[in-house]
Amino acid sequence: MFNALVMERDDESGLASPVVKQLSTDDLPTGEVTVAVEYSTVNYKDGLCMSPKGGGLVRSYPHVPGIDYAGTVEASADDRYKPGDKVVLTGWRVGEAHWGGYSQKANARADWLVPLPDGLDTRQAMAVGTAGFTAMLAVMALEDHGLKPGNGPVLVTGAAGGVGSVATAILANLGYEVAAVTGRAEAGDYLKSLGATTIVPRDELNETTKRPLESETWAGCIDAVGGDMLARVLGQMKYGASISAVGLAGGAGLPATVIPFLLRGVNLLGIDSVMQPYENRVRAWKRVGTDLPMDKLEAMVHPATLSDLPQLGADILKGQVKGRVVVDVNA
Repeated sequence: MFNALVMERDDESGLASPVVKQLSTDDLPTGEVTVAVEYSTVNYKDGLCMSPKGGGLVRSYPHVPGIDYAGTVEASADDRYKPGDKVVLTGWRVGEAHWGGYSQKANARADWLVPLPDGLDTRQAMAVGTAGFTAMLAVMALEDHGLKPGNGPVLVTGAAGGVGSVATAILANLGYEVAAVTGRAEAGDYLKSLGATTIVPRDELNETTKRPLESETWAGCIDAVGGDMLARVLGQMKYGASISAVGLAGGAGLPATVIPFLLRGVNLLGIDSVMQPYENRVRAWKRVGTDLPMDKLEAMVHPATLSDLPQLGADILKGQVKGRVVVDVNA
C-alpha cells in the first residue's frame, strides 16, 4: 500500500475533488517500469488537472495528477532501466491522460523516462521539473538561432513564475544581460537575486500600440505570457533576433502583424516540452546540470507535501505561486 493524491469525480455533479488516500500496486495502470517516486512538483497544468473539471486535460477518473516526477526504479521489463536506477519523467501527457507523480509509486513506459543527469539529485531534478526543462529548451533554441552573450539584453516575461525564474538564472549564469518582466513589485529583489540586471514593470509592455515596429531593444526573449505582450515585444526585437514562446498566461491570441518578421527578420520559436524527442531531452537535462547554478535553484524552492497540493493547485491558477514548488510525496 502507498499514498497518492487521487482526483475522484462525483457522479451527480460531474465535478472532481482531490483526496489523499491509500492505493495498492494493483490500482496502478500498466507500465514497463515501476518507479518509487521521491519528488514531484507543481506546474500550471497540475493546477488545471486538480480543478473540478480537470481543465479539459483529464480524460477519466479516478485520476492521479502530477506531470513531473523523479525517483528510483523498483522493477523494469525494459533493458534500458534496472532496479536502483535514478530517473526523471516530464511530459508525454503523464498526469493528464495518464496517472502521474502525486503518488509514492508510478508505472511508466520506458520511452518516457530519462536517466537522472550527473550533478543532480532527484529533489533538484524536481526543483527544475517541466518548468526548468522548458526554460532550458528555450535558451537552447535562442542559442541555436545565434544568440550570444554581448548581443544585448534578453527579455524574460512572466519572470517570477517557474519557467521565468529558471530562465533568468540560467541566462544570467551564462553571461547574458537579463531584463525580467513582472507585475509584482515585491518580486524585484527576488529576480535580481537570480541574476536579473533590469526589472521591467508588466504595465510597460501590456499596453498595445498601433506601431508594428518600435526601437530595437531586445537581443532575445523567452516569453511565458503570449497575447498582447508577445505582440508588443515582437516589434521591439533587434534585427534577426528570436523569441522562444513557452506559455500563454496572457492569452492564446496574437494581435500582431507580420511586419517584424518581414522587415527585421524576427524569429518566433515554439517550445514544446511534452513530446520532445529523447535525444534533445537528454541534451537539455545535461545542460541543466552544468548551466543552472544550484544555489540559485535552491533559493526559488518551496517545499510541499501531498496534503498541500489542493491549495497549491488553486494558487498557481491565480498566479500566486512564485518560483518552484518541490513536493516530497513521502513526507
